[in-house]
Amino acid sequence: MIKVAHPYRVPLSRLPSVRSRLRAANQLDEFLREHQPDVFSRRYAQCYPATQHYLRMGGRSTERLYNFMDAQFFGQISLGKPEQNFTVVFDTGSTDLWVPSSYCVSQACAMHHKFKAFESSTYGHDGRVFGIHYGSGHLLGVMAREELKVGSVTVQNQVFGEAVYEPGFAFVLAQFDGVLGLGFPQLAEELGSPVFDTMIAQGLLDEPVFSFYLKNNGSSFGGELLFGGVDETRFVSPINWIPVTQKGYWQIRLDVVKVQGALSFCYRSTQGCQAVVDTGTSLIGGPARDVLLLQQFIGATPTAVGEVIMRPCFM
Repeated sequence: MIKVAHPYRVPLSRLPSVRSRLRAANQLDEFLREHQPDVFSRRYAQCYPATQHYLRMGGRSTERLYNFMDAQFFGQISLGKPEQNFTVVFDTGSTDLWVPSSYCVSQACAMHHKFKAFESSTYGHDGRVFGIHYGSGHLLGVMAREELKVGSVTVQNQVFGEAVYEPGFAFVLAQFDGVLGLGFPQLAEELGSPVFDTMIAQGLLDEPVFSFYLKNNGSSFGGELLFGGVDETRFVSPINWIPVTQKGYWQIRLDVVKVQGALSFCYRSTQGCQAVVDTGTSLIGGPARDVLLLQQFIGATPTAVGEVIMRPCFM
């Protein structure tokens, strides 16, 4: 019997971001005043030379919380038998899969769907603990194995994390229950094969490829994630393939960045500069001096709480 694999589609939904909800409730300024770490440098420190003092930190740290404030594209997965459904961010800026546990003690967990291990006939206990560092504290949990369904593909014996403590206020307002990471195994905080690698190992995909189609037209349809290939109806050919320079994040080289036709960034070095393609954020971030220059180019005005405002011009 020959098993035939084919691409699997996962619909994505576009929902209001945490940032938008905080702004509508007049709570954004207060939140930003209380959470002022250098978000970009903490998350992508390994992508830059250690000699740059504004990116220096002790130990290994991944920062994903603040970028979720502007994440707007979510999809659904299920774990166990019978299926338990969760809304997750499909995040190329991380590798681990985690959802809230029924034993979670945080306020954020009370606002979201929780995984009930005792209700699943396919649950496999692991018992090892894991922790992921965020700007507002550590997310803590225990590892397990379970049957995972993503779109129409079913992954057997997938390692995932049951979060028992979620730090910070942003998780409370977040529209998602958990995170499904699509980065390289080198980023994993949990021990075990990441979801995409497991799909490949189990022969579930035609090609070792996933592709995003993100749509922003004001509707709830946010696009789709395709495992196992690309949908040629979603783009204008050809695809420009760019090599990954370092496995971990989806890290690539930028030769130059132009603003208003002028060379602004990366041109000082013959090697260009390094960048990360991250579906877990809608932000464009970078070294402080370059971001400040970019803001000046486009006429943006900084605020006291770290945001930058673009004021419209009326002719």
